[in-house]
Amino acid sequence: MKKVVMAAMGGTLAGIVATTQFVGPLVAQESARTTNVYEQLDLFGDIFERIRAQYVEEVDAGDLIEAAIDGMLTSLDPHSSYLSPDDAADMRVQTRGEFGGLGIEVTQEEGFVKVVSPIDGTPADEAGIEAGDFITHVDGTSVLGLTLDDAVDLMRGPVGSEIIITVVREGEAEPFDVSIIRDTIKLTAVRTRLQGESVVLRVTTFNDQTYANLEAGLAEQIEAAGGMDNVEGIVLDLRNNPGGLLNQAIRVSDAFLEKGEIVSTRGRNPEDGDRYNATPGDLAEGKPIVVLINGGSASASEIVAGALQDHRRAIVVGTKSFGKGSVQTVMPLRGDGAMRLTTARYYTPSGRSIQSLGVSPDIVVAQPRRPEATEEEEDTNAFSRSEADLRGSLGNDSLSEDEVEQIEADRAKAEAAAALREEDYQLAYAIDILKGLTALQPSND
Repeated sequence: MKKVVMAAMGGTLAGIVATTQFVGPLVAQESARTTNVYEQLDLFGDIFERIRAQYVEEVDAGDLIEAAIDGMLTSLDPHSSYLSPDDAADMRVQTRGEFGGLGIEVTQEEGFVKVVSPIDGTPADEAGIEAGDFITHVDGTSVLGLTLDDAVDLMRGPVGSEIIITVVREGEAEPFDVSIIRDTIKLTAVRTRLQGESVVLRVTTFNDQTYANLEAGLAEQIEAAGGMDNVEGIVLDLRNNPGGLLNQAIRVSDAFLEKGEIVSTRGRNPEDGDRYNATPGDLAEGKPIVVLINGGSASASEIVAGALQDHRRAIVVGTKSFGKGSVQTVMPLRGDGAMRLTTARYYTPSGRSIQSLGVSPDIVVAQPRRPEATEEEEDTNAFSRSEADLRGSLGNDSLSEDEVEQIEADRAKAEAAAALREEDYQLAYAIDILKGLTALQPSND
């Protein structure tokens, strides 16, 4: 028995020695890393004091610290940043849906400010700013080398004041200036309308009001159509939607899904991941859905498009989305400031990350630029006539009044569809798809 005990003890001792020999280098490495960090912090303190004592002009110590913090965060990725107390307050106002500015969502690329998307109905949108535009100068001042926050500060100003931004646009040979009058930006998260027998849900942002606006707007349009039986389908228009709140993207996706995963997030540590699933209930009652996206559809928009696409609940139409597949957490800091830090990537139900890749539409449909009509074309349209316009032309006595009214109503719909094609080709294409899907559905008769 003693030999067995000793053998066991010997094994234990050997294990302890082996473990100690293995842990020793790890502890030494960790100690070395810690020492290196403290040396770097000492270096930072030394540089800080030299700037305060020897820089050619007196500097504010608080501004230096804020700049250092912001530099540390912006070196990580384009979406991590420090928010001063004023910026943090502005962000809280924006998520409630009203703020002052131009009405553009921007990011930074190669040192310049890149427009993710203009917001519908805002001064930037009305001035013709487009997703993908690069802003190189603000009132003649170059933004090259500025942080994104500093560039945004240049674009801020009193409501009613003018700003001139210099834009570089793909397809344009030279940069050009755009004059914009700053205004108070009031975001209408969702605008709804009936287009023929289709309900169009135009979602411009994902703020606190998005799901509530969508639910109420959809119900209103269904009632205007005389009930869901008279609705062919739904177009969920996410073009130029820069994103917003994750929980609102989840709720909008859930609105049209009965079950299954909507999105998952995975952080640095496996235990930090989250998975969000749909709950029973479909506001569209199974009607076909087409989702419209383009290069200005980012973040929360891509979550919705990816979820509905993966579940084959919707056909995604348009052009490739922006490709922002990361999640930012806003963390309050002392002094009323905040830190926006990228903490996770998100994944669509099929497990794909769209970071830098975007959501690829099922059907690629670009929005053609409208050519200006020539005088000859305008004259032709103005004097277009038919047999019925001729004086003394014969009538058609083979149709009843009801049949004539039906033909005229059908013609009016066709003309409205043609007019929409001229105005918004992508939306018209989406509605044509809904008509085709409805025609394929079995009759309830």
